[in-house]
Order: sequence, then C-alpha cells, then structure tokens
Amino acid sequence: MEQYIETDSGVVVPAPAALHRQPKTYGSIPDLPDEELADPDELERQVYIQEWGPILALPVRDAPVIRPDIDEDGGISWGAFSTADFERTVGKFDKVRYKIDKLREDRRHVKIMIDTIRFHVRDADKYVVVRYALRGVIDIEDILDAELKDLVRLYRRVERLTKEIEQLRAARRRRQQRELAAMLARWE
Repeated sequence: MEQYIETDSGVVVPAPAALHRQPKTYGSIPDLPDEELADPDELERQVYIQEWGPILALPVRDAPVIRPDIDEDGGISWGAFSTADFERTVGKFDKVRYKIDKLREDRRHVKIMIDTIRFHVRDADKYVVVRYALRGVIDIEDILDAELKDLVRLYRRVERLTKEIEQLRAARRRRQQRELAAMLARWE
C-alpha cells in the first residue's frame, strides 16, 4: 500500500490513517472509465437477487406486516422505529388463534390423507358406506374393508376437527365482544 504525503503550508504531513486506496477487485473493461463500473456490493446484490429471487417470490402464508427500511446501499436498517412498529402491529400472542391455526393445518393434512386413501378403496359403493357410517346408520366395526374403515375414521376426524374449530371461533368471538364491551364501558 502506498503512503500519500500531503503538504500543508510547506510542512509535510502524512495522510490520515483512514485514507487508503481500494484495490480493484473485479478489474476493468477497455474503453469504459472505472467510475462507470458497477460497485462490487451491487454486483453481489444482483447475484443474490438472481439466485434467491424465485424462492423469495414464492407466496408466504401470514407474511409479516413490518418491512425493514432499506438504505441507499441496499442494507437493511433495523432501527428503533422498526422495533416500535413491530410491538404496535403484532400485539399480544393469541393462544386461541394459534390453536385454531394448528387445528386447521391438521384438518388440511387429514383431508390430504383422505384423498390419498380414497383412490385405494376399490368398492364402488364406498361413498354410500361412508355416508351411512357418518350418519351412524352402520357402525365402523361392521365395515370389513380395512382401507374403507380408515377412510371413515379420517372423515370422522375431519368432522371432529371442524366442530372444535367452530367452537374455538365462537369462544374467541364471545371473548372479543366482552373485551369490546368492557372497553366501551370505560369510555362512557
């Protein structure tokens, strides 16, 4: 590294320690001034966007509301204001909503299993048997085919999960109405 010498009124002063020449990391292009070359950080950012862009473009369930500030260099700024916004927008953890989301996810998985098993059952009257079993006309133990018996059990599980989700939703609505009524009573 070369050391630059500056003169100030005839006195030789060494260059400040913070001043140093950056080496060229990517070389140069003929007939193009070095000032017009892309910054190495910009090139790295473009490579990240090109390689991770398809993954970042995938839809996300429950995407975050808070988006961090991006400065002019492309860096993410997580300042005090972002933290305050996070606290303001996210709020308290709702246990009932969390349980409802988990039950809905479980129900979705059970429905996928139903679709998988449904194609393995060869009985032409499988839907009639399932309908009668769900209505209680026939008992599950009376079904001889093991796969059809599993199919009925999965349908019952979906019904049970749906009923539990609806009960939790109703309880959550009642709780929210009580909280709203209490808040309005304080304002009066």
